[in-house]
Amino acid sequence: MKRTTLLIFALALLLSSCLSDANRLEKANLELGSKKNPIKMYFVPSMEASTVVTSGEAIADWLQEETGYHFKVAVPTSYAAVIEAIGSYQADVAWLATFAYVLAEEKYDAEVKFMTVRNGLNKYCGQFVTRADSGIDSLAQIAGKVVAYTDAASTSGYIYPHAILKREGIEPAKYTFAGGHPQAISAVYNGTADVGCTYWSPPDPSGKPKDAREKLLETYPDVFSKIKVIALTDSIPNDTVTFRRGLPAEVESKLVEALEKFSQSEDGRKVLRELYDIDGLTPATDTDYDIVRQTLQTLGMDPAQLFGE
Repeated sequence: MKRTTLLIFALALLLSSCLSDANRLEKANLELGSKKNPIKMYFVPSMEASTVVTSGEAIADWLQEETGYHFKVAVPTSYAAVIEAIGSYQADVAWLATFAYVLAEEKYDAEVKFMTVRNGLNKYCGQFVTRADSGIDSLAQIAGKVVAYTDAASTSGYIYPHAILKREGIEPAKYTFAGGHPQAISAVYNGTADVGCTYWSPPDPSGKPKDAREKLLETYPDVFSKIKVIALTDSIPNDTVTFRRGLPAEVESKLVEALEKFSQSEDGRKVLRELYDIDGLTPATDTDYDIVRQTLQTLGMDPAQLFGE
């Protein structure tokens, strides 16, 4: 009798949870795109928040003109906050970093719609950087040093480099989360960290580096000579434009069409470059990100543990 009572209680909780989720979904979709319930578009804080907000609002304004929907833009202080917003129906569209998308799909059935393109490529790497005068020239020399990662859900700024160090048995003295890619570079430049982990992309046709250091050229004109790259991670599929589960089919269809049109327009390409150095958007599916899951599995990494859950 006692076990039967517990089973009934568990089933009641499950039913209550399902009903609660259904109610939240219904509320989230009620007049979605109206002034009263605008489409909420969230961005990860991988770059300076003010720049991301400005670019995000420019995208929202263009989409509103194109679709007739109203939009609201937000840039939370962490990748985790964006993931949770997708899961709780607080965000309808999210510009998610690669691993953040993988986790959002696993936890909340989020659906990738676009993969970003940079310099004609849909993949990139993570990099380990240090000061040119640090005496650190290899991964092995990171042992006992202070490492500045970007965010716990950043693929290039934490997940891949952290996994590599763990695989190689290299233990830093400690590590911190700087809050973004430029911030991690700044931590190394200013000496608060010995090593930084950020994104890396190939140099442009003129040979100019296009990795995270570029974002600090105005602040630190000598950043390329003062900060050197000592190692790269394996290739990573580019970041995403992701929709939450349960979006109304009509809204989803109009958004996909409008975003594709925006990415191909002159104004759109300019805004996307200012946002996250994006050259364009290409349609994507979840299978495009299986390589990330396979890489973590090969390295014996549990995504939930990497994310600190």
